[in-house]
Amino acid sequence: MTGSHRINRVLVPPGWSTEAAVMTKQQDTLPLVRRRSNDSSALTAPRAFIRVFTAPGTLESRTRFYEEVQGLERDMWITYPAKGLALAAVGGFLVIEGADEDIAPFLSAAGTLLVDDAAAHLARLTERGAEIVEPLHQVPTGAAFYARHPDGTVVEYVEHRPTPDGD
Repeated sequence: MTGSHRINRVLVPPGWSTEAAVMTKQQDTLPLVRRRSNDSSALTAPRAFIRVFTAPGTLESRTRFYEEVQGLERDMWITYPAKGLALAAVGGFLVIEGADEDIAPFLSAAGTLLVDDAAAHLARLTERGAEIVEPLHQVPTGAAFYARHPDGTVVEYVEHRPTPDGD
């Protein structure tokens, strides 16, 4: 089974639109993005996420657990068919669903920082001696890059911007 077809269902967060409840063949290769806030440019401080990796078919139950223990609802829900992933954010947790071979490239990062401006963070990190291990690139939610800090910690930096359909 190819990575672009592993995530073949759409989990719609409670209270959110159900228009995406069933993916069509065309949507199997297109990311679906649902966020309560679609633009991180107004953040005054980065939002840190602890990554939680989970097997295919378990995103909903894992997300529900983090909703219940924090008393919060998810505020992001994203499919990333090109990488074979589906993601949900609940408070400080980023739940990432995928097969072992799909999540393997993401295991090296200690976490994810949602930032106001990825390019500005990339410049500051480079000036301070960080190694850019994955250059700035487009992702379904905006742009991202990976940096290895001088102490060896690898972090994903991501900015969110509205998608063409407004999500």
